[in-house]
Amino acid sequence: MSLSQAVGSVLPEDAGQALLIGRVWDTETGGPRVVAVSGDSVFDLHRLAGTVADLLELPEPAATVRSALANPSLAEPRWATADVVSASLAGDGTRARLLAPVDLQVIKACGVTFVDSMVERVIEERCAGDAARAAEVRDLVGRALGGSLADLRPGSAEAAEAKRVLIAEGLWSQYLEVGIGPDPEVFTKAPVLSSVGLGADIGIPAFSSWNNPEPELVLIATSRGQVVGATLGNDVNLRDVEGRSALLLGKAKDNNASSALGPLIRLFDGSFTLETLRDEEILLRVEGPDGYVLEGRNSVARISRPFEELVAATHGRHHQYPDGFALYTGTLFAPTQDRDVPGQGFTHKHGDVVTIRSRHLGALVNRVGPCEELPAWSFGLRELFNYLAKQRQEARA
Repeated sequence: MSLSQAVGSVLPEDAGQALLIGRVWDTETGGPRVVAVSGDSVFDLHRLAGTVADLLELPEPAATVRSALANPSLAEPRWATADVVSASLAGDGTRARLLAPVDLQVIKACGVTFVDSMVERVIEERCAGDAARAAEVRDLVGRALGGSLADLRPGSAEAAEAKRVLIAEGLWSQYLEVGIGPDPEVFTKAPVLSSVGLGADIGIPAFSSWNNPEPELVLIATSRGQVVGATLGNDVNLRDVEGRSALLLGKAKDNNASSALGPLIRLFDGSFTLETLRDEEILLRVEGPDGYVLEGRNSVARISRPFEELVAATHGRHHQYPDGFALYTGTLFAPTQDRDVPGQGFTHKHGDVVTIRSRHLGALVNRVGPCEELPAWSFGLRELFNYLAKQRQEARA
């Protein structure tokens, strides 16, 4: 693939009109820089903001970035877009490369926001994490539900009646509670600064043998709870662990390199808004080293709760995020296609290349590896604050 083809495969289809920001690891200064990607250049915005969180707290972040791109004293074109994308996809740590496009934001996630994936969570629970029983239980649950939940509005009177019937049938589940009940599931996916970006390895721990990618739309919100942009995410999931008990959610969701975000944040402006995303199609492709290929689709239009309800359940008088937050909105995709043993469905293998793509947000590409052997997460808040302080001192010198 040529450099121009690599850029075209990663950036949004309408990249010429998109306002894209993110973070680049700057090999010259040894730390992360806030950047904007425009055309053939990646612009260093460190004079405008030291962190993405700072940038998004500006009164009009989109207008501010557009203005800065026309002002060389605020936005310096330091890198070629093709070079940064190429280094990112190659995992080349010796060159400037894209990082996860958030920094101080808390990484939150909503689960069970699509009926199809809700049913798969019920199956995991009924299997107690045993993939060998998945086909049998899927058939049982499918016959019992019969697709009758597809049009239910969570929290409605109809949903309450469905709950009553399911309890009577002995099929009630905690996943059905958050899937059709009044309150959505919201949890903390990963620690601040632990997410990985385009081209980085994502991790599966040695203790999991049944796991999958979760391609998701990720909303980017300010400290006020205002959604100002979006990116793509892979909420890597361990089905065998969560299936044993929902109380193991932290063990199933938060491991080394288990949260991938990117390639960039697309800020809302006149031509791209929250309304644009309500019908976004998010495509998934997994290519295994064994020649195996899995394809899937996350149709955001089928989400059972509106974005506003998910954001309100995350942020409000009950909970604040002074540095903003990134919110995974859940996935429709739940792979049931057998990979090896008939009836056991899909699970990752080391070396799988996972590509999550959408028209307006570009493509997030990662390779699967063992958590225990991936680079340790070492650049945390102290390192970031030390780096920013050093940059300020050098600027004053």
